[in-house]
Amino acid sequence: MTKQYHINLDASHQAKYAILPGDPGRVEKIAAYLEEPKFLSQKREYTSWIGQLENEGILVMSTGIGGASTAIAVEELYKTGVTNFIRVGTCGGMNLEVQGGDLIIATGAVRMDGTPNEYVPMEFPAVANFELTSALVTAAKNMNSKFHTGIVQCKDSFYGQHSPHEMPIGYELQNKWDAWLKANVLGSEMESSTLFIVSQILGARAATVLNVIWNQERAKKGLSDPHQHDTDLAIRTAIEAIRIDIKEQNKR
Repeated sequence: MTKQYHINLDASHQAKYAILPGDPGRVEKIAAYLEEPKFLSQKREYTSWIGQLENEGILVMSTGIGGASTAIAVEELYKTGVTNFIRVGTCGGMNLEVQGGDLIIATGAVRMDGTPNEYVPMEFPAVANFELTSALVTAAKNMNSKFHTGIVQCKDSFYGQHSPHEMPIGYELQNKWDAWLKANVLGSEMESSTLFIVSQILGARAATVLNVIWNQERAKKGLSDPHQHDTDLAIRTAIEAIRIDIKEQNKR
């Protein structure tokens, strides 16, 4: 079998599900929740492990930061037989109801990232798969987690968001940020829009669960702003959601 150029994997893994963190350092931690976890490969930003869940192979592979590397990950994993993707990541809160330590289960994404524009026109929405998203919601409820469902904003520039006043185009960045706030967008991150668009085009299923690290809008207003960098709850939610989905698929 020929290995895919960037991720260094071929179809021999036989997994249909993949959990996608951005950070390569988070891959082994996620894989530890699976049965018989083992290292597969490390190339560029793509570190991969595999394990078992409900007698199904489950890949865990990092995507790096941003849409461009995420698109490569999804394209090449799909070519090796993966058809179900769950992003487990982090984000900053935007809506004032969202606090650090909460989960966001994204139903769709604002397309401020550039990669999807080379797939479909801007009018095409970035929407999560309903079944996988429902499984994430059920998993979060089963664990009595505080979670939110709704839209997240995806961008290409981390510092364009956090330091818009330093950018020549800062006036546009700030105006759009204010628009997303008025539209009740829940949080800001960098990968889900691309994940949803590429998966939709390939005919794959994709969903996202995010750990909220902090909320700069709450801090601006002098509200409590707890920080939570531990992604354990989001990881366990994704694991349980895959378990739920496998059982549901086996009923059919």
